[in-house]
Amino acid sequence: MAIQRKHTMHHSTILDADPDTVWAEVRNPMNVVKIVSGPAVKNVGWAEGGTPDTVPSRYDFTLVFNDGLVQQEIAGRNEVDRSSTYRAVAPTMGITSYDATIRVRPITDDPGRSYFEWSRVLGIADDADPEVVQAVITMMENQTNSVRDHFAAS
Repeated sequence: MAIQRKHTMHHSTILDADPDTVWAEVRNPMNVVKIVSGPAVKNVGWAEGGTPDTVPSRYDFTLVFNDGLVQQEIAGRNEVDRSSTYRAVAPTMGITSYDATIRVRPITDDPGRSYFEWSRVLGIADDADPEVVQAVITMMENQTNSVRDHFAAS
């Protein structure tokens, strides 16, 4: 598969939890990183005085498979619409830019469940290692399923 210089992704799923419960957890990117990456990341934490309630707020984590440092920040949040936007603050592993938005929406006829969306746009460097970029994209493609599984009814 040829990697485009601009890679756009949009994934969605239905979660077995009400929107307020989901939003209370996913509004904090530290929780999202842990839910979707588990043991594939290490050194997950706030940087430069960041907190879950401050916008903008930077956080970092390291990908275990190649020790790649990922530096991101919460760029915007809308508590009413239950959406959060975040972006990369430094290039890494051939990805020159990264912008993402997560949204949690109610399901009108099923208030105990919610609709979860995750949209992302990645800028890929001309000299990026295709295998590393593909590994990152593949990892991202599976992350919405991890969110779904995290909120699955037990």
